[in-house]
Amino acid sequence: MKHSYHSNECVTTALLLAAGTGSRLYPLTQNAPKCLTIVNAISILERLISGLNQHGFKRLVVITGHLENHIRNFLGNQVGDITIDYIFSPLYKTTNNIYSLWMARKIINEPFLLFESDLVFDESLLDAMLYPDRIAVAKMQPWMNGTCVTINQSQQVKAFWEGNTYSFGENKYKTVNIYSISLTSWHCIVKKLDRHISDGKVNDYYETVFAEMIADGSLSFKIVSFDGKPWYEIDTIEDLAEAEKLFSSDNYTTTKVVALSQLDFFNMELINAVTSPREATGILNVTK
Repeated sequence: MKHSYHSNECVTTALLLAAGTGSRLYPLTQNAPKCLTIVNAISILERLISGLNQHGFKRLVVITGHLENHIRNFLGNQVGDITIDYIFSPLYKTTNNIYSLWMARKIINEPFLLFESDLVFDESLLDAMLYPDRIAVAKMQPWMNGTCVTINQSQQVKAFWEGNTYSFGENKYKTVNIYSISLTSWHCIVKKLDRHISDGKVNDYYETVFAEMIADGSLSFKIVSFDGKPWYEIDTIEDLAEAEKLFSSDNYTTTKVVALSQLDFFNMELINAVTSPREATGILNVTK
């Protein structure tokens, strides 16, 4: 299906990279994919679906891998007004997120929001992300790690800094891992992804591609600040505990219940120290 979009139109497609094994969240991810991790009775995936429905999204593409059948059983092919499409990444155990993003090259031909499966955030934060070529960031703090960016006076990304190669001498902003990508940018990104994959760089991060393109001027992102706002990246059990504190007063309207039968989300010995066990039932907010 071909789509025609203008730059002032709101994005209505989302791409979720959910192929990884979530090894740092083990044993929670032993029997369930990372995106089904429960944060105060609501899974990461449920929270995302709720936010997308509230903002008029029509399509969600999910790149699956680890325990993909649980995601398919959880979402089905339609939630509210959102059509769900799936792409299975057969090399998910031996590749990184650059490969997952590359897997979407043929199924997406419209502007989209890019999400990773370890992120919880307040739904209202999507308001400013609905227009193409934007990046969610928050001021870098000493306890944060991962990719960050520097910005210019026009609030555009000037450079990407990966890993822990940066210092705090210059103002830097942590990437929240939500990107809004225009169709023009996507076509350019796919060409660069093709070259990386052809060169065997399947264990890179997609931020490597973004960094190269920002540097050569073929990609631009305007920042959207999430600084001081409710969001959390959940990579470890400790992160999960902090996220549950941050989102302890959630109020969600329940309009559709999807039961996840026979999913053992929790290793009881460990989880007793973090949160209470609960029935593996997902509540999806599809109210608009």
